[in-house]
Amino acid sequence: MKCPYCGNSNTRVVDSRPGKIEFEVRRRRECQACGWRFTTYERVEQVPVMIVKKDNRREAFDREKVMRGIQKACEKRAISVNQIEQIVDEIEQDLRESRDREVLSKVVGEKIINALKNLDDVAYVRFASVYREFKDVTDFIQELESLIHKEHGSDDADPGMQGPVETDD
Repeated sequence: MKCPYCGNSNTRVVDSRPGKIEFEVRRRRECQACGWRFTTYERVEQVPVMIVKKDNRREAFDREKVMRGIQKACEKRAISVNQIEQIVDEIEQDLRESRDREVLSKVVGEKIINALKNLDDVAYVRFASVYREFKDVTDFIQELESLIHKEHGSDDADPGMQGPVETDD
């Protein structure tokens, strides 16, 4: 393994432990030349899960692409990298455990949306606006109203019944 800092290929493993997901090993390494320590992850090479896009193109599942999309939605929110990695790990594991070699991109997108909906409403709306291709502000308003009704436990509330309630004092 080459040192990412100095490029020397003489490194040694300092510590090994199971990774966050099944069939993964996390290794701490130390460069023998410069002394820098870094982490590597070793995973079992599996048959790739192919994602079927809207136009029927197929591409291999790319966890980094999913990570970037979620990170973009979570920008400037109080969401840690560990939380984002956990979402990506769970999605990847779900896909691999399903044993389906081809999965519709819609399935992956819905998994991301559901995870973000449980994590952070703003990140959820950001991702949904791109993924569901909101056309105008009306789409945003409808999505926000559904979130508001969900939070207040009034799924069947009339959107026209908003505002202050008049009382006879």
